[in-house]
Amino acid sequence: MKKTTNLNAQLSHCLATLGHTDSLTICDAGLPIPNSVERIDLALTAGIPSFLQTFDVIVDELYIERVRIAEEIKQKNPEILTALLARLTELEQKQNNTIQIDYVNHEIFKEQTLMSKAIVRTGECSPYANIILYSGVPF
Repeated sequence: MKKTTNLNAQLSHCLATLGHTDSLTICDAGLPIPNSVERIDLALTAGIPSFLQTFDVIVDELYIERVRIAEEIKQKNPEILTALLARLTELEQKQNNTIQIDYVNHEIFKEQTLMSKAIVRTGECSPYANIILYSGVPF
């Protein structure tokens, strides 16, 4: 049995196959997921698992070089944004790199999820709790 925190086989496979600049989206329960992108649905019920819990597990196994977030999170969900930015700062220290943060309009964000290798749906039920992670290389 794996000894890392991620025990989901589908998610583990996806993370293992990401290459440099590939993207992975983590989303709340309401983000539309196009049929053309792999869906990794972790949602069990409202809030389980949360967006931040899912983010923590994923970044424990993935080297991140940049992220994309919907601009609307600043006004509509500042609590999640504050927690997310703190985690990204902590991750920069662990990875010894600077993580580029791009903010885009939510409609553009949704279009850009089409390029993700997969979209991980959480049980998060708060607005704009979504992020696109771009894989880096640790060398």
